[in-house]
Amino acid sequence: MRWRDTLTRISRVRLTPRGIGAACLGGALVPLGLVLTLPDLVGLGAAALLAVAVAWVAIGTQRLESGRGALHVTRAVAPNPVVRDRTAEVSLLVAAHQASGAAYERLSRLRLSEQAAHELAGHQGIRARVSARADRIAVHYSLTPTRRGRWSLGPLLTTRTDVFGLVRATQPLGSATHVPVWPRTVELAVRTRSVGDVDHSSTGARLQSSDDSVLREYVAGDDPRRVHWASAARRGQLMVRADESAGVRPVTVLLDRSLLPHWQEAGGPRRPAAVDDGEWAVELAASIATSFLDAGHPTRLLTTAVAPRLEGQRFATTRASRSALLDACVDIRGHRGAAEGHHATTTTAHALRLARTAGEIVIAVLGPHDPDARHALATLGVEGTCWALLVSPRSPGFQHELDETAAELRASGWHVSTSESRTDPERAWALLAERAL
Repeated sequence: MRWRDTLTRISRVRLTPRGIGAACLGGALVPLGLVLTLPDLVGLGAAALLAVAVAWVAIGTQRLESGRGALHVTRAVAPNPVVRDRTAEVSLLVAAHQASGAAYERLSRLRLSEQAAHELAGHQGIRARVSARADRIAVHYSLTPTRRGRWSLGPLLTTRTDVFGLVRATQPLGSATHVPVWPRTVELAVRTRSVGDVDHSSTGARLQSSDDSVLREYVAGDDPRRVHWASAARRGQLMVRADESAGVRPVTVLLDRSLLPHWQEAGGPRRPAAVDDGEWAVELAASIATSFLDAGHPTRLLTTAVAPRLEGQRFATTRASRSALLDACVDIRGHRGAAEGHHATTTTAHALRLARTAGEIVIAVLGPHDPDARHALATLGVEGTCWALLVSPRSPGFQHELDETAAELRASGWHVSTSESRTDPERAWALLAERAL
């Protein structure tokens, strides 16, 4: 393995213009000296060729991260995770592992080039600010991610030359940093009391119980009598009891992954319209989930899956757990095809029906579905409070399926509204809230 790595490093070595000149000169002097029987001329040419060969091997076999002149790389991204279309600052430091002349000599002949995924660097690329000292090189630059996801930053590419400038080698240094990018979210007007009224009219009021109580952070306007002093003393901040029976009920936001481009399309030609529609659906679902959490509702975000596992999906109950909801959005991808999407919606609806808690509100962002998936979703509406925002397909061939989905869900008790993709999230949510209230 070490020999393979060594050969790989040697294969990356290239001659500089000076090295090309020395090699050409040596290659010309040696045969000329032999023809003219001039040993000094042969020796001069051989010395030039030997110098190039020695520099090639020395640079090719040298490891920047080991030995007396070992270097190490540290990279910090702030904030981390990053929100899409928001700016993050990156600090990169290349420093000597131990203070030594060999390390300083390596740093003095080092040129750096940072690698970043296009989704992180954006359209303008990276514009770095470099400051160098004898024992370190510091690089600072900004990133503005253009897409949600988990994108690679690094490893750092280094270009170095030998002492005489005959050869150069480009080698990676350090490891890659994977930067998670959250979707953008907007604060939606979640009227907690109105939601509670709808819940009570649909499912009936329940008697208050201490088991119905969850804790959340105190916000201006909360009743001081609801402060939970034991938790406040333990956490160092005011916490209040939020009773589900008082309208603060658990909320599950269900995102239909069929709205995202099919998984097999990720490696092929990208369709910008389909990608943008999918990202809009993710950002809408994330906005709904975070808005309900900020309003005091225990909230979780689920996506359709062929084999859903809802047992370990806990509700976020405090604003501090907001990051957990957004972390769940980072790696969301589409299904492998339309058939898998319909099947995943069916199995997820069945699992949610068995796992949902008493009084739980289900808010779904859905696309059109086949009869089996529609029937599974309709069962949820019969047994509890469910809202659905149906996204109108761009292809007119699916409009009939969307109308059938909306009709069947409404017949089973769902509150349904339809919206075109990339509609302003506040408007899309207002249309759904008007349908429900």
